[in-house]
Amino acid sequence: MAVCARLCGVGQSRRCRRRQRHNQQDQGSDSDMDEEEEERIVGKGRFDAGACGGPERGVAATAGPSDACEYGSGRVNTGGFLDRTSTGPPHPQSLAELPPELLVEIFSLLPGTTLSNVALVCKKFRQLLKTETIWRRRCIEEFGMREDLRKVEARGVTSQDLYVKLLYPYRHILGLWQPDIGPYGGLLNVVVDGLFIIGWMYLPPHDPRVEDPMRRRPLFRIHMMESNKATVECMYGHKGPHKGDIQTVKKDEFSTKCNQTDHHRMPGGRQEEFRTWLEEEWGRTLEEIFHEHMQELILMKFIYTSQYDNCLTYRRIYLPPAKPSDLLQPGLFKGTYGSHGLEIVMLSFHGMSARATKLTGDPNVPAGQLTLDVNLCRPVVLPDLEQQCNIEELSRLVMGVHEEVQREQEQKENGTSATGRRAAEGACGGSSAAEEMESDHGACSDSCDSSHSSRSNPETQPFVLPMGVMARNEEYPRTCRKCFYGTGLIAGHGFTSPERTPGLFVLFDKDRFGFIWLELKSFSLYSRLTDNLPHAHAPDLERFEAMLRNMQSWTS
Repeated sequence: MAVCARLCGVGQSRRCRRRQRHNQQDQGSDSDMDEEEEERIVGKGRFDAGACGGPERGVAATAGPSDACEYGSGRVNTGGFLDRTSTGPPHPQSLAELPPELLVEIFSLLPGTTLSNVALVCKKFRQLLKTETIWRRRCIEEFGMREDLRKVEARGVTSQDLYVKLLYPYRHILGLWQPDIGPYGGLLNVVVDGLFIIGWMYLPPHDPRVEDPMRRRPLFRIHMMESNKATVECMYGHKGPHKGDIQTVKKDEFSTKCNQTDHHRMPGGRQEEFRTWLEEEWGRTLEEIFHEHMQELILMKFIYTSQYDNCLTYRRIYLPPAKPSDLLQPGLFKGTYGSHGLEIVMLSFHGMSARATKLTGDPNVPAGQLTLDVNLCRPVVLPDLEQQCNIEELSRLVMGVHEEVQREQEQKENGTSATGRRAAEGACGGSSAAEEMESDHGACSDSCDSSHSSRSNPETQPFVLPMGVMARNEEYPRTCRKCFYGTGLIAGHGFTSPERTPGLFVLFDKDRFGFIWLELKSFSLYSRLTDNLPHAHAPDLERFEAMLRNMQSWTS
């Protein structure tokens, strides 16, 4: 701020006032010049004269500072060697003297958050900041607005109002969020959509079409179409937009409230609401669902979720960061979960393991829980197709790896209890526990490196599900790239008696993977969510890891 004030000649700097006085009086003396500036100019004159050589030039160079330069006059005296007078326009001595069109271009490059401080510098800057070009550019570059803002301005809403009263105040709710709906969770994406900020609830495709695109349903919107201030509207129900409210509870958390919940009701009562919800959620009627247990789960979800009436609390979630060493691009996937239908999971990589965390859940395993944990140091080589059809052969391969992993975990636990004793022995010349652990870690790393080599040479192999393994979607890929040992989380109703059960992780291609639950004799197919999700990337790995830990506590 002080720098800007000095540049404009409106601040308290003695040097700025002194230069203003020189310009007004057109004095050529350097008596009021600061010593640093005087030495720089005189030194430059000496250097030029010495470079040219000659006793006369040397004398001219050693003359007083007034012979070298007349500050503020636009004339430079080189001691008789050169005597030129500048005939062009004077160079601006401050930022305020720049042409208005150049200042507008400079201001349009600044972040919108700094423009309020620029307006405080002087009256000229404050007037220039009313130029629509500046705010139009800020709306496009900072929030990705693709709407023709000139048309918006023709309606009476300026780009400055759009930025100051809508985009900037609600910038903190843009991105991905998980609603607090008990075990069911969800995925909300808040984006700038045209002249609106809209909260879209993402719904998986209808079961079991896992490779179909995601469905979207608007829950709320914010706009400035009807007044000169931002208006929040609830979009839940079938009677159109109505009054709503948004409150920021704390950082990375906000709440929505509907002020007219009667708009959510239907003339036919709860039965009509249920039939409409079932058709939207599942794409079918209750009579078309023959499985009795599935009917109970569907009815239970409707009763639980409809009680909120779009009055929900949302917590921020981030997309997982990618690394070159990852087996495939991390991200969001849709997966089949038996009678519970399709659910959304987040695949992320953590050193030597791949983890899938539920964003949507069910009464057995709620949202936020680690549904899959894959050990990338434990590749599984599939037998030929005839043996793959045998569930016993596949179980033998996976359980063999499972028992080996358990033994290693037991040895590690036993070794931890004896760490102090081993450290003492190491001090006496024996091999230390750290060396043994480093050796084991190196062996595992070599195994991981060899398993990841398939990424650069993704050779495929035939794949078929064993006989007796249930699959909601029979149209699964018939070739795969790689298989790994992993565990899946299963539990009773209400997340009782949770346990991790061994299974087989199958990588089909860059956008699809599967998991065979050996104990359940069930197969889940996962397909990548390809929607564009702006404002969703984690600032750093630490923030993402902290978010994952918090997600489990939200629904536990």
